[in-house]
Amino acid sequence: MPLTATTAAPPVNRVGLDRTAMIAVVVCWLFVVFDGYDLIVYGNVIPSLQKEWGISAATAGTLGSLAFLGMMIGAVLAGRLSDVVGRKRAVIGCAIVLSVFTALCALATGPVMFGAVRLIAGLGLGGLVPTSNALAAELIPAKWRAAVATMMMSGVPIGGSIAALIGIPVIPNWGWQPMFAFALLPLILLVPIAWKTLPDHTAAVTSTEVRPATGFNALLGTRFRSVSIMFALATVVTLLAWYGLGTWLPELMQGEGTDLGSALTFALALNLGAVAGSFVTAWGGVRFGTIPTSIVAALLAGLALLTLLTGPPVALVYVIFVLAGVGTHGTQCLIIAAVASYYPDYLRGTALGWALGVGRIGAVAAPQIGGLLLAAGLGADSNFILFGVSALVAALLLAVIWRRFPSPT
Repeated sequence: MPLTATTAAPPVNRVGLDRTAMIAVVVCWLFVVFDGYDLIVYGNVIPSLQKEWGISAATAGTLGSLAFLGMMIGAVLAGRLSDVVGRKRAVIGCAIVLSVFTALCALATGPVMFGAVRLIAGLGLGGLVPTSNALAAELIPAKWRAAVATMMMSGVPIGGSIAALIGIPVIPNWGWQPMFAFALLPLILLVPIAWKTLPDHTAAVTSTEVRPATGFNALLGTRFRSVSIMFALATVVTLLAWYGLGTWLPELMQGEGTDLGSALTFALALNLGAVAGSFVTAWGGVRFGTIPTSIVAALLAGLALLTLLTGPPVALVYVIFVLAGVGTHGTQCLIIAAVASYYPDYLRGTALGWALGVGRIGAVAAPQIGGLLLAAGLGADSNFILFGVSALVAALLLAVIWRRFPSPT
């Protein structure tokens, strides 16, 4: 049926990026950096929370899962909302929710209050990535969409690296609370810039355009149902590996006998590897295709993590975590790029929200399962097996997508 008239942005230049579009893409990338900081910061403070509140590894895992539960809900709702009210409003709304409620974590007096606030922050956290990526995808030439979508996601490990770098001096000297208080900075600095620079762009370009069915009815209809489910499943296992490592790595390495500072350097290696992986997989996606490159990246991560079971020397452990960062985060970047390119403009936000929202099941499960394995006395190796096998399953699912569902675009 005819679309309701909306205030539309100027037509996007599909040949090259104009200055306005470039600024908007950079702002979206900065939001993804903020998202990455918030994702990783909890893993850096787990040892401090356990010490201060006397909570078990299983309880710490539950607290971590609450944010991912909020992310699962937020991704699905915000992705669909961005197709209705516009990308700009959805991006800024998610950023405000994330910033305010993450900062409130610093005021938590116990695990119940912390978990409740973290759950609400997760709504914004989950919505920010699909809405930012959907907006950026509509501002760039089609031939560069996969590369830019992949490089956009470099913001996640860069934010995680910032969290690890800040945590090394801040947590031992001033405690865990300042790590969450830093979340006010994007609210103060980035949201006003976004309000001025992001285009009031929606998928509704004209008031007379006629579209086919939209929303989840279209996404799970005859044409897209099978591939939508496969993308979601691949995201589930990929996020289980990536966020499981992001949540538990400092604690796992402390359990292996390293101090907090050294444990955080392993987290830094993981995130720096993920940063590198964003750019390496962007090149690979353009050169060889997003899905074939994602299969290789997932295999790399799975095999690297399982190599930890052999008890390698410390220097090799750092290399393994770099490779795990390249593979796990790189795979997720490529999945997002594939989804952004696979679906038509009017369905892109919903599709990204669906893949990332359902995929958050893996992110929700990762902290909980990891904590239960540790609480059962199974040690760090049990977690590395879990995350490594998850990456290998991701490679298998992506191989099925590659063979059975060639992109129509």
